[in-house]
Amino acid sequence: MILGKKIVIVLPAYNAALTLQQTYAEIPFDIVDEVVLVDDNSKDETVIVGRQLGIQHIIKHEQNRGYGGNQKTCYNKALELGADIVIMLHPDYQYTPKLIHSMAYLIANGVYPVVLGSRILGNGALNGGMPLYKYVSNRLLTLFQNLLLWQKLSEYHTGYRAFSAEVLKRINYEANSDDFVFDNEMLSQIMYAGYEIAEITCPTKYFEEASSINFSRSIKYGLGVLRTSVVHRLCKWKVLKREMYKVNN
Repeated sequence: MILGKKIVIVLPAYNAALTLQQTYAEIPFDIVDEVVLVDDNSKDETVIVGRQLGIQHIIKHEQNRGYGGNQKTCYNKALELGADIVIMLHPDYQYTPKLIHSMAYLIANGVYPVVLGSRILGNGALNGGMPLYKYVSNRLLTLFQNLLLWQKLSEYHTGYRAFSAEVLKRINYEANSDDFVFDNEMLSQIMYAGYEIAEITCPTKYFEEASSINFSRSIKYGLGVLRTSVVHRLCKWKVLKREMYKVNN
């Protein structure tokens, strides 16, 4: 806990057996209260490794629900456990758990309600091995999104995110896609609801065991990002109305 606020780490996992132990070992349990592992019907021994590590809250999807569907289960479980701060950490060790302190303290002290670990601030992305085509795509998509959403984020595509429970309770993330574009839809909802977002520099690692979508899935994701940004702006202008932007009281 920090300042009496309960911190829950959620691990959306798919075939993470080879990297889960290394990720879990660096989680700072001096402040982290609970860990939730959601396995999206992996084909490896992710659940077995999780049990060996002593993770208390393990949920296994009997059918693959996709990256967005996995996160929905993660956040629902974290809120059920009474979390005040929820941090999503990929169990593939692409992002370092050593930033959990920094991200959690920003929220616990009421500085920001949402914190992203940015690979683009500094030179973390390219130094960590991000493929050049992904880096260029990231920069172009982020430019487009900043223009449409009237924001100044360095990137929208990081998978390292921390949220206050208030934010998760107020946005309608259940209305989002179950695919990878869920991440962007969620940020769009957060901005639509008027919340500010902080970013901190995050080193990243690209290696064989780290999860990554292929080129064709990247194209689909990019088109989804463009669509989300356009819909966001049209809803802000009240040209469109979408259930995903309904804010809970």
